[in-house]
Amino acid sequence: MKIVVAPDSFKGSISARDICTAVEKGVLRVFPQASVVRLPLADGGEGTLDNLVFASGGTKFEVKVKGPLGKPVKASIGILGDEETAVIEMAQASGLPLVSEDEKNPLLATSYGTGELIKYALDRNYRKFIIGLGGSATNDGGTGMLKALGVRFLNSDGKELPEGGGALLSLDHFDDSDLDPRIKESSFLIASDVTNPLCGLNGASAIFGPQKGASTEDVTLLDQALLNFSEITQKQKEIDLCQIVGGGAAGGMGAALVAFLDASIQSGIDVIMEAIKFEEIIKDANFIITGEGKLDSQTLSGKVIAGVSKVAKKRRIPVIALCGGLQINSTQMDELGIIGGFSIVPGPCSLESAMQNSAKWTEERTEQILRITKVFYRLGEEGL
Repeated sequence: MKIVVAPDSFKGSISARDICTAVEKGVLRVFPQASVVRLPLADGGEGTLDNLVFASGGTKFEVKVKGPLGKPVKASIGILGDEETAVIEMAQASGLPLVSEDEKNPLLATSYGTGELIKYALDRNYRKFIIGLGGSATNDGGTGMLKALGVRFLNSDGKELPEGGGALLSLDHFDDSDLDPRIKESSFLIASDVTNPLCGLNGASAIFGPQKGASTEDVTLLDQALLNFSEITQKQKEIDLCQIVGGGAAGGMGAALVAFLDASIQSGIDVIMEAIKFEEIIKDANFIITGEGKLDSQTLSGKVIAGVSKVAKKRRIPVIALCGGLQINSTQMDELGIIGGFSIVPGPCSLESAMQNSAKWTEERTEQILRITKVFYRLGEEGL
C-alpha cells in the first residue's frame, strides 16, 4: 500500500512537515508495511520555501540582507532538487514576523532585502525563480526590491527617494536603465493566491495595510502613493499596474514583479505541485491524506486541499482531508472532491491545548481513519 501525505500547515499550530510525520506514525500503526510518501505543501505563503526544498530533495543556503526596517537579517534561499530553480520567500527578508508589534510601519518598511535575495541567486548563476509572496511587512509596491536590482526612484529634484511606501507620494520618475541585465535571461513565477489589485477599496493598502500597522490615515496615504507609482509606470512603461490581477499581493510586490521582471502569477498550490512533480509522484498511490487548518468555503477557492483533490481526481485516487476546524457539509466535500473530512480535535478545548496536542491528535485521528480503511481493504482483497 502506498499512501501520500500532502498537507498544508495548520497555521500557528503545527507545520506541514510535522503533520506529515504525525500522519505517517498513525498510518504505520495500522499498516506497518505501507509506503508513506511525505509531501508537505503550501500555497505560496509561510513554509513555501522549506516545503518545496524538502519535497523536491533540494537544498538551501543562508545570506545576510536588509530587513524590512533596514536592520540586517539572515534569510534563506532555497534550491529545488532540479538544481536549477531558486525559491525566494519574501517573508524571509521582508516579512512581518521580522518586525515587532510596536515597530510595524508600512510607510517606512522596505522590500529591499527581497531584491538582495534575487541578486544573490543571480550571482550563483540561477535563472529560474519561484517567488512566494505571503507574510510581507511592506507596502512599497516592490520598489525596494527593484532598487536592490538597480532601478532608481526619483523625486522632481532628481533625488532618490527614501525607503518605504510613503515615499512614493513624491515619486516623479524612475530610471530602470541599470536594472540588472541578468533579469532578461531569467524567468520568474509568482506563487500567490491573492487576487487583489494594487489600488482601491480592495487594494494592497486597504486590505492588507492595517495588519502591517497602518492607521486609517496611513491606508489613504499609502493607496495614493501606490496610485502615483502606477500612473508614473503607465507613462514610462505603458503598463497599468492597477489592472494586474494579484498586483496587490505583498504590498504591491506582485505588480512590480510582473511589470519590471516580466513575472507571471499562478495559483500558489499549482506552482508548488508542478515544481515537485506532484502528479507523477502520486500516480500509483492507494489514497492521499491532505489537510489544512480550517476546512471551510474558502478551501473550495484554490487552497491546498482543493489543489490536491483536483490532481488526484484525474488519477482517480481517493482523498481524505484532516483539519483543525470542519465547516463544510457533504455536498461541499463532493464539490471539493474528497471522500471525507475529519477534524483532529477530539472535543471542546482551549487554543493552547489545541496547539500543544496537534501532532498527537493528528496521529490518533489518522489511526482511527486507517482502522476503518483496513476493513474495506481486506474485503477488497477477499473479493467481497
